[in-house]
Amino acid sequence: MITVRPAQERGNANFGWLDSRHTFSFGNYYDRNHMGFASLRVINEDLIQPGMGFGTHSHRDMEIITYVLAGELAHKDSIGNGSVIRPGDVQRMSAGTGIAHSEFNASSTDLVHLLQIWILPDRSGIKPSYEQKHFSLAERQGKLRLVASPDGRDNSVTIHQDANLYVASLNESDRLDYITDNNRSLWLQIARGAVEIDGKVFQAGDGAAITQKSEIAIAATTNDTEILLFDLA
Repeated sequence: MITVRPAQERGNANFGWLDSRHTFSFGNYYDRNHMGFASLRVINEDLIQPGMGFGTHSHRDMEIITYVLAGELAHKDSIGNGSVIRPGDVQRMSAGTGIAHSEFNASSTDLVHLLQIWILPDRSGIKPSYEQKHFSLAERQGKLRLVASPDGRDNSVTIHQDANLYVASLNESDRLDYITDNNRSLWLQIARGAVEIDGKVFQAGDGAAITQKSEIAIAATTNDTEILLFDLA
């Protein structure tokens, strides 16, 4: 079964310096029918103005993944990490018992466009930790590249949950086949471009909850398409 989450029906928060679209309930946006999916709790698509960002704030007991689509995001946290996240990078922050961090657009001239993803951990109270890895375009062009997993296999970042995250960059007519266990759930997020699954076309910003299907075929219908696929317990 495939259930569409249309881009235009997402929640929206626009503060001038930040324009954010919420796939699931977040902040002042509440929809009891969209509280998350399996262990996936947040997918926010953020546009941050040059030189602006989130001042220091705290999180607990959440696996937070940041994926930059364009621009550069500067990160600092209370456990000593400081970095710049660029397209192709995947940042994982395990908040655990508590972590404080800030996130700012690293450019004084260009927007930063990113997806921030929260996944519920498989246990609470873990030690906070941080990881960042780069996945080249060649690694994800025309194929699904594992970028986050519970065991860090294939040089992916390690998350504390039975969840696997794949990314792919596709051109028109590229096709991907994905097979999973029938008792798992899939979430497909279209970051840009468009794809077709089972005769349904999904555009940038759309999400798709896929259940009771062990195999899916994803066909890109435009060039410069980018997708994220979550395989969840």
